[in-house]
Amino acid sequence: MVHSIGTLRVGAQVSAYLDDTYLEQVDTRVIAVGAREGTPWAAVEHCLFHPQGGGQPADRGWLEDTEIIPVRDRESGLVVAMAPEGGSLLPLAEGQKVRARIDLQTRTAHAALHTAGHLVEAVGRMQGWKMVGSNHFPGQARIEFQAPQTDAWLADPEGREGVTAALRAAAAAAVADDLPVFAQCLADGRRVVRLDALHAAPCGGTHVRSLGHLAEVVLPTLKVKKGRIRVSYSATHRSR
Repeated sequence: MVHSIGTLRVGAQVSAYLDDTYLEQVDTRVIAVGAREGTPWAAVEHCLFHPQGGGQPADRGWLEDTEIIPVRDRESGLVVAMAPEGGSLLPLAEGQKVRARIDLQTRTAHAALHTAGHLVEAVGRMQGWKMVGSNHFPGQARIEFQAPQTDAWLADPEGREGVTAALRAAAAAAVADDLPVFAQCLADGRRVVRLDALHAAPCGGTHVRSLGHLAEVVLPTLKVKKGRIRVSYSATHRSR
């Protein structure tokens, strides 16, 4: 899919990666150029690239045919497209029209993992736990919880497996119900991602459209480490 933007306020950057997880290409224009420690960068108006952050990896993307790395610039707040280490950007100038593109397969893989992480948090909350940490990177995905009190089952392998089975069943039921996943912006500017009425949390990540898009959601038996309950997980994006 290619999306062409209309006239927008000069200097504004639209977070297209938050508006549509499945948008693959966009025709836009350059709004700023610069360099960071000698590495050139460019910022585009209609930003298709999710930068690394919030426990989610960065998108793989291109400006025209040149591969870039999206990074959040702390000073300006813009998401900028940087040249890879040892690489270079094509010559760009402010106002120049350019096509941005992402690797959609990578994007949907990240979105599936991030959404599955919200689902794991939701079923953990059903146990009365509070999330204290998260990671949505492939091969490292996990949610860490703090229980309100130390329960006897934490030291019991059979007990841990029993509770993990309950988490698996609750997650599978939500996926089978194909609960919708959507974002809302609150009056204070926060973006909240909801799994229908099951779960809501502030989040700046990409997500699938509904839980039915998740496949192969796997939860190994949870672990307890330094007083924290660690629920590792994996998930893929269902082909439709």
